[in-house]
Amino acid sequence: MTAETDTISIRTPVHEAAQSKRFEFGKNWQRFLKLLTPERIAAAEVSLCSMLEVNDLRGLTFLDIGSGSGLFSLAARRLGAKVHSFDYDPQSVSCTKELRQRYFPDDPDWKVEAGSVLDVTYLESLGKFDIVYSWGVLHHTGALWRAVENALNLVASGGTLFIALYNDQGGASRRWAAVKSLYVRSPRVVRPPMAACCFVWEYWSRILKGALCGRPLEVFGNSSRGMSAWRDVVDWVGGYPFEVSKPGEVFEFVHNRGFTLIRMVTTHSSGCNEFVFHKDT
Repeated sequence: MTAETDTISIRTPVHEAAQSKRFEFGKNWQRFLKLLTPERIAAAEVSLCSMLEVNDLRGLTFLDIGSGSGLFSLAARRLGAKVHSFDYDPQSVSCTKELRQRYFPDDPDWKVEAGSVLDVTYLESLGKFDIVYSWGVLHHTGALWRAVENALNLVASGGTLFIALYNDQGGASRRWAAVKSLYVRSPRVVRPPMAACCFVWEYWSRILKGALCGRPLEVFGNSSRGMSAWRDVVDWVGGYPFEVSKPGEVFEFVHNRGFTLIRMVTTHSSGCNEFVFHKDT
């Protein structure tokens, strides 16, 4: 990303999230919570520790921007962090509160509330955090680079930023944006068949392998982050607003604001590139 485009990105008007039809992420996560198992919680903990290259989070503060189901807030709390979770979607907030009530009832070290990463006044009330985490969220705000900028401002000196953003695949990304827009505007009866088609498209090889091995339902198990494979696909197909970025763009944008890249996991697919940055001062 050049210096010129960097400036333009920050000035992008925040309007799409408010004006366009949005996917109801919270309803998807409410269904996922019914299937939450100890194995999925453990997988989320392993995923978090692996990317952050730590064994636990004891003594650290953890901000979960767009907490969704609340699974990774729960993982961070179980790993010892003092957690603050917020989400724009009211039903996602309810999901996170439900997990808090299940596993850490009345815990003063895990706060859950409604909020937007685009609301600077709200963000200024939060203070700074040792770890700012936002996986697969900022590209759904309708103002990607402003959301990233706001997340950066919440990282304490010497702290860590862990974000995951959709990979820019050019024409393929534009086609997916059209599919997602169609999905959220379609009647509810049409959405499950659309998601099912996308599920088969994404997992056809695993479906075939499972069927040949006598385990046809195996594909519906956990994804690599402890999520449900089916719920991941529904989240993907319905995830609108939708923006994408190239790894180099993200690196330059964040690096120019005083952060050092610690770890990066990229994808050649339409999924998320993952980044862990350290704030230098």
